[in-house]
Amino acid sequence: MMDNVVLTTDRLELRQIGEGDLDAHMEHLNTPAVMARLGGPRPREVIVEKHAQSRESFAREGFGFMLVYERATGELVGHCGMKRVSNPLAHNIGDHEIGWLVREDRWRMGYAKEAMCAVIDWAFEQHGAPHVVALTSESNVGSWKLMEKLGMVRCEDLDFDDPFFSAEDNPTIIYRLTPEQWAEAKGEL
Repeated sequence: MMDNVVLTTDRLELRQIGEGDLDAHMEHLNTPAVMARLGGPRPREVIVEKHAQSRESFAREGFGFMLVYERATGELVGHCGMKRVSNPLAHNIGDHEIGWLVREDRWRMGYAKEAMCAVIDWAFEQHGAPHVVALTSESNVGSWKLMEKLGMVRCEDLDFDDPFFSAEDNPTIIYRLTPEQWAEAKGEL
């Protein structure tokens, strides 16, 4: 399915989400371990809606969230991309939001960093984003540590509490990255 490949890296293909991708997503990415800091596994109909939103975002703006496949095996290993901040509680609705998750048996292999480097380049070079943001919680240490590794800077003034998440996963914290910060960080990665 090379026609839906958006970005490639040394080890990964980032592909637009297709109609037939739901079962693999449910099996490998919508698990208790992977979704632990993201409100837990979501019902099938929620993932169906998220897939539809990503396809609509690509049709409308030329970007969205994608599925990540290992080039060597063809296996689904993650989900990542860029969308507009849409949480009604956020103070920065409309910003370019990046995000990722990686299936559990591929953790600590550098896939999130590799995929996000490609997504950030894509955001700035192809889509002219003035900056990108990423949302997580303080308890999601792996997530915000990667944000910092990518050169992102915490914006405490944008933090907010989200009743969808447990007290342990509040507040939602936000990191931001400008093209200038990315140019500096990228040279050190």
